[in-house]
Amino acid sequence: MPGSINTLLIEGSFQELADELAQYVDEIRRRQGDDSASLQADITPILEKGQKDEALKKLVTGSAVLNAAPEKEFIAAYNLLVHLVRQSPNLDKFLPKICQNLSAPIISSPSNGPGLALAVLTTIFNILPADNDTRYHVFMAILRVVRGSSSFDALKSQLKNMDLWVEQWETDEEDQRKLYLGIAEVAEEASEDEYAFLYLLRALRTISAEEASSDEARILSIRALKAALLHPSHFDFQDLTALDSIQALRKSDAVYFELLEIFNAELLDDYNDFTDEHDGWIEEQNMDTLVLYRKMRLLTLASLAASTQSRSLPYQQISRALQIPSEDVEMWVIDVVRAGLVEGKLSQLNQTFLIHRSTYRVFGEKQWTEVQGRLDTWRSSLEGVLVVVRQEREKVIQEKERELKEFESRMNGGGSGAGMGAAGARRLPREIDTGAD
Repeated sequence: MPGSINTLLIEGSFQELADELAQYVDEIRRRQGDDSASLQADITPILEKGQKDEALKKLVTGSAVLNAAPEKEFIAAYNLLVHLVRQSPNLDKFLPKICQNLSAPIISSPSNGPGLALAVLTTIFNILPADNDTRYHVFMAILRVVRGSSSFDALKSQLKNMDLWVEQWETDEEDQRKLYLGIAEVAEEASEDEYAFLYLLRALRTISAEEASSDEARILSIRALKAALLHPSHFDFQDLTALDSIQALRKSDAVYFELLEIFNAELLDDYNDFTDEHDGWIEEQNMDTLVLYRKMRLLTLASLAASTQSRSLPYQQISRALQIPSEDVEMWVIDVVRAGLVEGKLSQLNQTFLIHRSTYRVFGEKQWTEVQGRLDTWRSSLEGVLVVVRQEREKVIQEKERELKEFESRMNGGGSGAGMGAAGARRLPREIDTGAD
């Protein structure tokens, strides 16, 4: 797969190597019973005149037969052709045909053919300068081979470079859309739903506001909408509702848009109303009703957790909101926690779900009102705590003052007795002396 820049080292002059490749092509043709005119004989006079591009034109046109080359010779033969083509200043004129050939089946090796083709295409990709837009066409050929061989894993590790490559190639929005759709289709066939949706969404973002109501935009928007609804771990639909092409469905496909709005912000009751009103519509659109019901229940539980001010949900309330038996509540709570929508713990003793963290699905006027109510509750609680703290502080101050007064009172009483004793002690010797006289 694409990596660092590579260098092909092949010895010989252009004329010698071109003649050698033409001779090899003629040999493969003879093996297949093709008695058409000799390519070697055809290009010899052209090479003698020094007309490289004319000779390359004939070599590249005849190179489709290289797909029948023996497996051990396949890569060497194509590398020789690529080396010759690089000698031309008109590289872009010849590489698309080579990429087209490599995208076709390798008849000499049906099992290993995709790997051989990818090896050559990777070489072509890597020998081109990073900012050469021909890399775009080579990568599209790589996508075709990967798609035909179910080898998405070989491509996945390179997708981290996609943003840089698109910037270097300076591709327009239409080519970007083709690229992203190509990746999305390869990922979808490989059951890589996360990558498939990601690149489908990128393709939608290349559609301008002026094109948002076009047939192509409508088809891609419905495809992305269905992919998001049916994806088992996609719960945030803000990335879709922000797109002009999705908003255009409000007029062209109102039922689809209504369904998206329900999954974006509403609850299970609203979804049931929708299915009652549009009975059989979901099945007609080839959407799995069980998958949608499961996702809607998880989203409903997430909204319930986010809007609960007490941060504690009784099992009975969850059972009623999700329309499930009470014995299934814990299973659904565990599922919503695993989905990353809510954090908390179950209290079987109290039959409640204690919420540690929850996130609003959307944040609008209703959510601001809930936040305001929660802040008012917190403020009231803090004011109550402050009153208690002040009362306790007053008690402490009063207690300190009382203790201080008691201490001063004891000190004052003990000080008077000590003074009198001292005065008597000073008078006592004079009294004794007087008695002796």
